Amino acid sequence: MDEETAIQQLKRGDLQGLEFLVLRYQIKALRVANLITRDLPLAEDVVQECFLRLIRTIHTFDCSRPFEPWFLRSVVHAASRAAQRTNRYVYAVSEAEEEWFETLFGNTPSAETEMEFSEIQQQVLDALQKLSPRQRAVLVQRYYLGWSEKEMVAELGVKPGTVKWLLNAARNRLRAILMKGGQDER
Repeated sequence: MDEETAIQQLKRGDLQGLEFLVLRYQIKALRVANLITRDLPLAEDVVQECFLRLIRTIHTFDCSRPFEPWFLRSVVHAASRAAQRTNRYVYAVSEAEEEWFETLFGNTPSAETEMEFSEIQQQVLDALQKLSPRQRAVLVQRYYLGWSEKEMVAELGVKPGTVKWLLNAARNRLRAILMKGGQDER
């Protein structure tokens, strides 16, 4: 089965289509939700709710557009809302976050560089935890999901200037926290 067939099946009410989509996107959706909520059980609940909501909303999906960004947008929004509701600022490092930063920084060539990388990675993770869920969400969309600003505009339904402002504000806050040695200015 391919994605298009699964979507058509789900639109007809056949849950085998949902099963295919869950198998294909569950891990990525969970990583996204966990990066935003900072709480794995909460992230699991968010992803489960998004897949259940998909059953009710799949009819609104435009098959001429890619499914993954459309679905992950709902995960980002749901995770942001859940994190704001619970006000979670948990200080734990997950494997998903480690993989994310390994992707961002690439492989480290030596043990010394690896140790420096580990220290930098931890500082960045600690600083990210001090951002608001919305700020973490835009950084996840841009740097983890790899969305371009143009894709973010289309998926978020906002103007290009708003996306640039959101990204700039999140990066500036992250930079300020890192410059102060990880201490939040609030």
